[in-house]
Amino acid sequence: MKKYLTVRGKLLDCSTPMVMGILNLTPDSFYDGGSFEDENDILHHVHKMINDGATIIDIGAQSTRPNAELISADQEWKRLFRPLAMLRRNFPDTVFSVDTFYAEVADFAVAEGADMINDISGGSIDEKMFAMISKLKVPYVLMHIQGAPQTMQQNPQYDNVVKEVMDYFIERIQKLIALGVPDIIIDPGFGFGKTVEHNFELLSNLDLFKIFERPVLAGLSRKSMINKILGIKAEDALNGTTVLNTLALLKGASILRVHDVKEAVETIKLVNHVRMDSF
Repeated sequence: MKKYLTVRGKLLDCSTPMVMGILNLTPDSFYDGGSFEDENDILHHVHKMINDGATIIDIGAQSTRPNAELISADQEWKRLFRPLAMLRRNFPDTVFSVDTFYAEVADFAVAEGADMINDISGGSIDEKMFAMISKLKVPYVLMHIQGAPQTMQQNPQYDNVVKEVMDYFIERIQKLIALGVPDIIIDPGFGFGKTVEHNFELLSNLDLFKIFERPVLAGLSRKSMINKILGIKAEDALNGTTVLNTLALLKGASILRVHDVKEAVETIKLVNHVRMDSF
């Protein structure tokens, strides 16, 4: 596996799993939409995530929950630019990722201090994204999605979900490498155009994605694959999230994208201890 990502001229070590903390600036995200609209609330939340052990903070200004209505690049940037600039000033040593599928927003965000781009569409919504990442020379999270947020959960179908997701990565990684993009993180896209069964099939086979020799990001936090099995709501899904994060780590995940940083950091510490003791 590629053990380092280049972030602002420095190497970010991926050999030990790390946590990506979620900051949603949206009013309608599935779990914490509308929670962080005030600047003081944003600063407090990010400060807490950093203190709890987050290596990366992922900032999203557009909801990508099922059936979400897409907002324009201009609207997304209006939500994003002031908080991003504020956070860059206040936390100069933190790695900030911006969750966007618009090439224009990616360009503006990196100019304002973002260190990496997390694209839930894998370049499928904005065909200019791959060329933009090549220009920006920042790490890129390449996620798998079937369809778009408005339609992805209506009737997702696969003949073989693991094979089809792997084929997707083969095609897109080749395109990115041809464009000179060196730092690619792959995300199988739990909940993005998949049934509960598809999600668990991917989780069970997550170790197969080691073949790409790229860091694997697992975004399982409080998702419906937990809630539907347990018959609970997202606000009650912390325990289920920890269980699935543990499984993802044992299957080779390098980055856990989470709402609850402290618990994810503790999960990594315990899993690493088990590994060291050859349990």
